[in-house]
Amino acid sequence: MAPGKKITAKIKKTLPVTGPQAPTLSELMNWYCLNTNTHGCRRIVVSRGRLRRLIWILLTLSAVGLILWQCAELLMNYYSASVSVTVQFQKLPFPAVTICNINPYKYSAMKDYLSELDKETKNALETFYGFSEGKSKVRRSVGDENTTGSEFFEQIALLKFEDFSKTVTDLRSGQKRKTEGSVFHKDSSIVNSGDSNDIIGFQLCDANNSSECALYTFSSGVNAIQEWYKLHYMNIMAQIPLETKEKLSYSADDLLLTCFFDGLSCDKRHFTRFHHPLYGNCYTFNSGENGTVLSTSTGGSEYGLQVVLYIDEADYNPFLVTSSGAKIMVHDQNEYPFIEDIGTEIEPAAATSIGMHFTQSRKLSKPYSDCTETGADIPVENLYNKSYSLQICLHSCFQKAMVDSCGCAQYAQPLPAGAEYCNYKKNPNWMYCYYRLHEKFVKEQLGCQQICKDACSFKEWALTTSIAQWPSTASEDWMLRVLSWDKGQKINKKLNKTDLVNLMVFYEDLNERFISENPTNTIVTLLSNFGGQLGLWMSCSVVCVIEIVEVFFIDSFSIVMRRRWQKTKKWWNDRKREQVGKPSQASDLERQGHDNPVCIDEDLPTFNTALRLPLPRENHLPRTPPPNYSTLRLETAFTEQLPDTLDVTQH
Repeated sequence: MAPGKKITAKIKKTLPVTGPQAPTLSELMNWYCLNTNTHGCRRIVVSRGRLRRLIWILLTLSAVGLILWQCAELLMNYYSASVSVTVQFQKLPFPAVTICNINPYKYSAMKDYLSELDKETKNALETFYGFSEGKSKVRRSVGDENTTGSEFFEQIALLKFEDFSKTVTDLRSGQKRKTEGSVFHKDSSIVNSGDSNDIIGFQLCDANNSSECALYTFSSGVNAIQEWYKLHYMNIMAQIPLETKEKLSYSADDLLLTCFFDGLSCDKRHFTRFHHPLYGNCYTFNSGENGTVLSTSTGGSEYGLQVVLYIDEADYNPFLVTSSGAKIMVHDQNEYPFIEDIGTEIEPAAATSIGMHFTQSRKLSKPYSDCTETGADIPVENLYNKSYSLQICLHSCFQKAMVDSCGCAQYAQPLPAGAEYCNYKKNPNWMYCYYRLHEKFVKEQLGCQQICKDACSFKEWALTTSIAQWPSTASEDWMLRVLSWDKGQKINKKLNKTDLVNLMVFYEDLNERFISENPTNTIVTLLSNFGGQLGLWMSCSVVCVIEIVEVFFIDSFSIVMRRRWQKTKKWWNDRKREQVGKPSQASDLERQGHDNPVCIDEDLPTFNTALRLPLPRENHLPRTPPPNYSTLRLETAFTEQLPDTLDVTQH
């Protein structure tokens, strides 16, 4: 064995090899397996025989795989939530109850604004169906009488489609023509089994590009006429000031006949008015605006809200509203009543009882679910001045897109700051723009459904509705007389039962249900499960995990980077010497004496520094010769021996 290798072997044998002091990764791994507390790794090194060592390698790798799998399952389970339901019996706050007449405005008061539109609607009915003022006549051909042109038909032309093709007959001119544009069937779920000539629709075109058009067809003429009427109706109402519209709608005195709550009488002072764009003046009972929220301590119909409403069916708009009655919604005091979306219709001449069950739900936010606490993290402005909900976000998002794309706001939703409602005098392109935008919204191409999130906490009232005939045949006469007498100060006619709505809203029981999500595992449980898996499969603890991180990441990285640095430094020094033309000198590992960094280091030698000791040269320098032991012999200072030192025997 060469002298250098002998020195290296001797140093490895005598000096301890620890952690990052090891020169190579293989020796580091060997040291780890001999000193770690995880038994599998140690058995790989100390086992004799290839078969036994192979078995221990397979067992160790299997244990590591099982640990990773079980830990991944624990992590996935950590982000799951369990649902718990808690029921409490206590005094419950009564919800807000919003009541609207299905007919938003008194038709008698609106005639001045709608006279032209109503006239053109009657002309359309007479032309298409051959009747007027509710009297049936023989249907006439569209071309028999040329209808006088009007701005309503100029903006939205009513068309009759032939054989489901793009050949149409224009109501205004009575001429047949071919139309271009995409066809949208608004009643695609309804199959029309009658004459194909009964298909009626209208065409909307881009005011800036007449070639961009869309055809909207309806399998029912009722739906076509009503949709056409609503478009013009919203255009007219958008130009009327809010104060005027509030006067044109129903007052609390007009709508409310009788009121009882919790067995006590109530009146219009317990109701708060707010103006809904589509339903006119609506009234909310127990709105909480004055800081007081009513509550009830007893369930049953006698302890809820009981009202009798006067809807005045005779003053309904015949083209705007095709049903009669009232519409109500039960909601929280901080929630906006989207009565047009989720309201409950109450029919006249009947007693409607609505029993409630109160449920309060609470979901966990991120990372357990994608819900929002207050809506502050949603990049959509809340236009409703109420607490956040998914519907508020969707409607606000659509209204903002409407203002950005069409330059004006849609009538059925609140106005953003600095915007105004659409009308085709100022915005001639708004109808086409609105329909196109609404189509994208329904197909989830507008991005609102992706931005808006569910609220994490919400309250809901499950409703159970039952209906009975009211008033009964036996009591109808005297009840209508008494109610007419009560109402006689404002109207001069006998009430009809079809003008009355009897409504009762009450708690069926006082059980408050809490539905909440709770984390399946906490941090403590997760760490305990991790420890159990590590101990089960590898007899390992947290200290072992820290040891693994230190050896496999910190120490291994240190060794690799140190070796790379030494190679780079040596390459750089050799390159500099080549540039200046100097002969290659001994490397740092070959320095001796006081130039050797090992000698300068005040710390104890380690395995790494010990390997940097100078190797013996092949040609040894002459050493100091051994002493001449003959020169150490004692020499006397006298030339002759003294007589008295002579041996006595010599005498």
